[in-house]
Amino acid sequence: MAAPEGPLVVGVDSSTQSTKALVVDAATGEVVARGQAPHTVSADHESDPEQWWGALCAALEQCGPVVHQAAAVSVGGQQHGLVTLDGQGRPVRPALLWNDVRSAPQRDRLVEELGGPKAWAERFGSVPATSFTVTKWAWLRETEPEAAAATRAVRLPHDYLTERLTGQGTTDRGDASGTGWWSTADEEYDREILERVGLSPDLLPRVLGHGEAAGTVRPVEGLPLPQGALVAAGTGDNMAAALGLGLRPGQPVLSLGTSGTVYAVSTRRPADPTGTVAGFADARTDWLPLACTLNCTLAVDRVAALFGLDREAVEPGGSVTVLPFLDGERTPNLPYASGLLTGLRHDTTPGQILQATYDGAVYSLLAALDLVLDADASPDAPILLIGGGARGTAWRETVRRLSGRPVAVPRAQELVALGAAAQAAALLLGEDAAAVARRWSTAEGPSYEAVERDEEALARLAATLTGADTLLRQR
Repeated sequence: MAAPEGPLVVGVDSSTQSTKALVVDAATGEVVARGQAPHTVSADHESDPEQWWGALCAALEQCGPVVHQAAAVSVGGQQHGLVTLDGQGRPVRPALLWNDVRSAPQRDRLVEELGGPKAWAERFGSVPATSFTVTKWAWLRETEPEAAAATRAVRLPHDYLTERLTGQGTTDRGDASGTGWWSTADEEYDREILERVGLSPDLLPRVLGHGEAAGTVRPVEGLPLPQGALVAAGTGDNMAAALGLGLRPGQPVLSLGTSGTVYAVSTRRPADPTGTVAGFADARTDWLPLACTLNCTLAVDRVAALFGLDREAVEPGGSVTVLPFLDGERTPNLPYASGLLTGLRHDTTPGQILQATYDGAVYSLLAALDLVLDADASPDAPILLIGGGARGTAWRETVRRLSGRPVAVPRAQELVALGAAAQAAALLLGEDAAAVARRWSTAEGPSYEAVERDEEALARLAATLTGADTLLRQR
C-alpha cells in the first residue's frame, strides 16, 4: 500500500450489533486499516454501554500500529438510545436501544399532553415514535424510579463514547434532534418538555455548533489512539451516512437493510404532522427529513425461505399482491399488522409471490420518499441505493420499476464510519465535511437508467392497502 498523502483520521460506527473503526487518509479517503468488534444485545433490546467502549478499543486495536498516527477521530452512533450515568460516569443500568418499544404508553400520553401531533411537529420537527429518547426517559421514571433518581447524566450512544474519549459531555444537533427534547424550531433544549418528564437540563450534554470540536483524546488505559488527537462532535448514524455520501440538498437516498430508510438533505426545516417523516437536523446546518419502514430485507428473505428459494429467484407476472408487514409496520403506521397475501391463483408461482414481496416492501419506501422530498429535490434525480440490499439485483430492479427513476449504487460501504471520518477530517483541515466526502468520491458507483414506471403494480398495491385497512389495524 502506498504511503498516505495526508494526515490520518479515524471514523467510528457504533451500531446496534457491533462497533467498526476505519483509519482513513484525510487527503484521498482511502481506508488504510479497519477493525470491528461485536456487542451483546438482550432480548428486550438493552445493551451495556461499557461493552461499546470495550468494542471501540478492540476495533481500534485491530487497525494495527497505524491507528497511533491518527490526528482526529469522530464517532457515529445508533440514534435514540437512552444512556443513564451515575456521578462517576458509570452506567446506572443497561441502555434502552432505539428498537425498545416499552415506552409506547408514555409516548401516546406525551403527544396528547403537548397539544397533539401537529404541535409536536411544529416545535420538535417530529411526532415522536416510541424509539425517541424522551419516551424512554418517561418510562424509566415511571417504572424504575430508583434508576432515574440515581442518574447524574443522560447521554445518547455516540455522546457516551465521545465523552469517554474527551472527558467532556457533548452532543451534536443531528443526534439531539432525535431525542424529543431538543426543539428544531429554536435549536435548543425545550424546557417545557424537560420539566414535564422530570429531566433537568443540567443532566444533558452541551450541543456543539457546526465544525466545533468536542475536545481532544485524553490518556485512557487500553485506548490505542494518541493523546491530544482532535475529537469531532460525532453524530447519529443516519446523519453520518448522509455525510459519508457527501449529500447535496434534494438527493434522495433509499437504504435497504433490516429496516428500510429513505431520506434527503434539505435546506427547509421539516415538520410533518402525520408523523411519517421525522424532521431531523443533519450534522451540518441543514435538515435530514427521514422515514423508516420496519419490514425490508429480512421480510423478503423470510418469504424466500418459506418457498425454499434463493432471494434472487423472482418471476414477473401474475396478479398476486403481498404486503410484507411481518413485524407490524411503522410506515404506513400499522403497528399491529401482519403480512398479507392476496390475489392467489392456480397458476401463481412461488417466484411471483417473492417478486410481489419485493414490490410490497419497495412500495412502502417509495410512498415515504414522496413525503420526504421537497422543493429542493429534482423529480429526475437518481435514487442513491445503499445498505445490504443495494447489491441485490432483484432489489435494484424493483426500485427502478416502481419508481421510474434512475438508480445509482455507491461502491463505498461502511458509510456511517466514512461519514464520521469525513467529519474528523473536516475538523482537522478546516473544510466542510460533506465537501470532504465528495472529494473522496464516496458516492461513485454503477448507474442504471430509468425505466417506465409499473403503474399497474402500484395501483394494485394502493388498492390492496386501502381495502385491507380494517384487517391490518386489528390487534
